[in-house]
Amino acid sequence: MVGAGVLGLPFAMSQIGWVPGTLAIIVSWVVTFYTLWQMVEMHEMVPGKRFDRYPELGKHAFGEKLGYWIVMPQQAIVQVASDIVYMVTGGKSLKKCADLVCPWLGQLRQTYFIMFFAFLQLLLSQTPNFNSLKGLSLLAAIMSVSYSMIAFVASIIRGSHHQYEHVRYGVRSHTTASIVFDIFNSLGTVAFAFAGHSVVLEIQATIPSSQQKPSKTPMWKGCIVAYAIVALCYFSVAVAGFWAFGDLVEDDVLVSLEKPRSIIAIANFMVFIHVLGSYQVFAMPMFDIIESNLVKKLHFTPGRPLRLIGRSTYVVLTAFVGICLPFFGGLLGFFGGLAFSSTSYFIPCIMWLILYKPKRWSFHWTASWISIIVGVVITILGPIGGARSIIMSAKTYKLFS
Repeated sequence: MVGAGVLGLPFAMSQIGWVPGTLAIIVSWVVTFYTLWQMVEMHEMVPGKRFDRYPELGKHAFGEKLGYWIVMPQQAIVQVASDIVYMVTGGKSLKKCADLVCPWLGQLRQTYFIMFFAFLQLLLSQTPNFNSLKGLSLLAAIMSVSYSMIAFVASIIRGSHHQYEHVRYGVRSHTTASIVFDIFNSLGTVAFAFAGHSVVLEIQATIPSSQQKPSKTPMWKGCIVAYAIVALCYFSVAVAGFWAFGDLVEDDVLVSLEKPRSIIAIANFMVFIHVLGSYQVFAMPMFDIIESNLVKKLHFTPGRPLRLIGRSTYVVLTAFVGICLPFFGGLLGFFGGLAFSSTSYFIPCIMWLILYKPKRWSFHWTASWISIIVGVVITILGPIGGARSIIMSAKTYKLFS
């Protein structure tokens, strides 16, 4: 649940300010925690049947054809967007690590570091399924919590030197138009940090289930633990990172931090290891879609050649986009609003209203509609701010630099 989006939260705070930024993270945490509970509950809402994929639940709620085309494109965008951002994050973090440990190696272009990350993903992509990733997922989870805590502590140390310099805590932009677009982008950035819903059903599908011991019981316990850790990591990194650097914080807070050099280098390497595993978690559902279509439509034979062709093509394409558009902050805002807000904030609520039909003004009716309104606002505004941020960054960017 703790994704690389946590590193962009101080930047989001610098775009929107202390109070609105903190409020945006709190509201997002509460809303997505509620919708996560809905997803877990709906996994086995039909006795004897499990909805192991997001589109399967969508078909049950909206109808066979409409449900598939409402949910599948949204989920696919989330998966692909996450992997593009993780390509950029992996390369960027490894380059920062190299800059700190081996300055001569850090002179290499960021493009080469992204290509190295892609090469490792080509190898990892040949693992058969989610269960094969258990060890890697555990390592990635440890890494994400560890680098978040390092970012928090290092930011506190950096912030304690404020008596020697002036740090400004207003919003980073100076014109009204820029401030408005930055606010839009910050909403998308916060939404990107809550991306786990797109794979939660696939994860729950790996848990054994029976009438006496339904999968939702252990799954929900895991979700509670995960969201407690999410709260700890997100709020500590967001507040400490913004406090340390103010409106000058980078879109990746670990890029802003320089000292202690060895610890920051280790933290960046932890990010690299984390996204190495997270890329595969988000890629697995896409591999499933790609391979299913190759078998059904092009009559490929299931097996290693199919995995090699389909999965390698996907990895290469996400790497190419990441190399062409390595704008971490803009990508977070654009994709966070475009798809993450729908799959995490309001599609689960719409399905809940359709399937359970709660009474008007009851708790679940009210909570669902509040979540829908919050999600729709982010969906409309986030991509606008993110697109504008990418365009502004592209003006000074040299392709493949």
